[in-house]
Amino acid sequence: MAGAGVVLAVVLSVLGISGFVRAEDPYLFFTWNVTYGTIAPLGVPQQGILINDQFPGPNINSTTNNNIVINVFNFLDEPLLFSWNGIQQRKNSWEDGMPGTNCPIPAGTNFTYHFQVKDQIGSFFYFPSLGMQKAAGGFGGLRVNSRLLIPVPFDAPADDYTVVIGDWYNKDHTALAKTLDSGRSIGLPVGVLINGRPSKDGKGKDDAPLFEMEAGKVYRYRICNVGIRITLNFRFQGHVMTLVEMDGSHTMQNVYESLDVHIGQCFSVLVKADQAPGDYYIVASTRFLRHKELTATAVVRYAGSSAAPSPVLPKAPASWAWSLNQWRSFKWNLTASAARPNPQGSFHYGNIDITRTIKLASSRNFVAGNLRYALNGVSHVDTETPLKLVEYYGFGGNYFEYNVTGDEPPTEGSPIKLLPDVKTVEFRTYVEIILENPEKAVQVYHLNGYAFFPVGMGPGKWSPEKRNTYNMLDAVSRHSVQVYPRSWSAILLTFDNAGMWNLRSENWERRYLGQQLYLSVQSPERSLRDEYSLPDTVLLCGPIAAFPKPPPYT
Repeated sequence: MAGAGVVLAVVLSVLGISGFVRAEDPYLFFTWNVTYGTIAPLGVPQQGILINDQFPGPNINSTTNNNIVINVFNFLDEPLLFSWNGIQQRKNSWEDGMPGTNCPIPAGTNFTYHFQVKDQIGSFFYFPSLGMQKAAGGFGGLRVNSRLLIPVPFDAPADDYTVVIGDWYNKDHTALAKTLDSGRSIGLPVGVLINGRPSKDGKGKDDAPLFEMEAGKVYRYRICNVGIRITLNFRFQGHVMTLVEMDGSHTMQNVYESLDVHIGQCFSVLVKADQAPGDYYIVASTRFLRHKELTATAVVRYAGSSAAPSPVLPKAPASWAWSLNQWRSFKWNLTASAARPNPQGSFHYGNIDITRTIKLASSRNFVAGNLRYALNGVSHVDTETPLKLVEYYGFGGNYFEYNVTGDEPPTEGSPIKLLPDVKTVEFRTYVEIILENPEKAVQVYHLNGYAFFPVGMGPGKWSPEKRNTYNMLDAVSRHSVQVYPRSWSAILLTFDNAGMWNLRSENWERRYLGQQLYLSVQSPERSLRDEYSLPDTVLLCGPIAAFPKPPPYT
């Protein structure tokens, strides 16, 4: 498919010595041309970010342990980075694509990402991670299929569809960034998109179908919220959904009429075409907005149908308490196989002693008249040279200070400090992180490089007694967690992936204005057992570009 600007090949690299042959895991090769293009998803022409002339970008369809090689040509007039939401980049934060780990791809140049979807399965997505570029497009689905020898806990579906949903603004990303830089909020979005488009006429008469189903068959839908601000509720008209996977973990197969999909989260559901042949809507609508609800629809058509969908849309739930109760219903499938041929539940996270508790509280205030957001009183500021490179070269103390925040929030009302925020975590320790939200809006947090166990949520402030309410058996291993208004959430994880990893708000305004930090996880030995050496192809920027590279790990 080179004519479309995308090269997809599967190459087996073999080494032969005296008749001995060993095969590497397969390679997938892609070429991405990233350009601006005029798009008008809500009827207002604006500048979007396209990949190979596509909005949203092309899907990446891979299998566990595949090596993914993406040659990105940046035809924008500004730097560019891509990150891979939920891909753990084991021992390889060099490919994570965040401003704290990678130098941007300069305008008019190219860079090749090379990473392995090691020991992972499930539904993920990619996005541009600099500034407010995510608000302009450049995102798309990234699926990791199970290997054929690993059983999946459901029959193969008739087809497998990717559904990217998200809120949308009618201003391009540079205008949104200027608003934030001026000290003001960007406000609420003006619409919702499903696979880059809203409902066409709201009545279904002229809507081309987005997906097609045959009566009696079962289909898999992978639903990811790629938006920048709002939780969306997703539902099918006239059909129920069987949840089978979220954020890379197989779940107990409960049935839902609708699902709250928070920013940065992905769900896989099975839907059976068991209704009268016709057209039906899928619906994505905003949640937790006080005075309005924004809705997008798309048509799913039964093969051969000519009947328009009913104009009566299924309603969304009404409170965040409903959403909290739905979260409590999510359970890890302890008997389903994971990416390796062993049950997911063979890792008994509830039997491990906690070695450290980190409590992080969000805050919002004005600094020198400009709006800023913070965690434990520090609003993160990116450095000229990515934190990971500075650390690898041994210059960390010259560019930033470790642990400018403690493991407890400061006194309420303390002033916000603008600093690079890097916390150290001892390698291979088991840590409890408490996320407190004293504000009125739902918040969502994502941690790069890891999956964790969201074991508890509740109203008010966290206290040690809340551990008695934790789910220590079958919490779903995932990479993002919501924190409801004036509430807390608790996660547990083992920090066994050496690197520099971004913990951030998935509300892109809050992240842009400082509600994020980096966790530095260093192995005590410079060993390839624990982390890959700095790749020869890595981009260098800032003052360290003039220094010789440190010796590689051994």
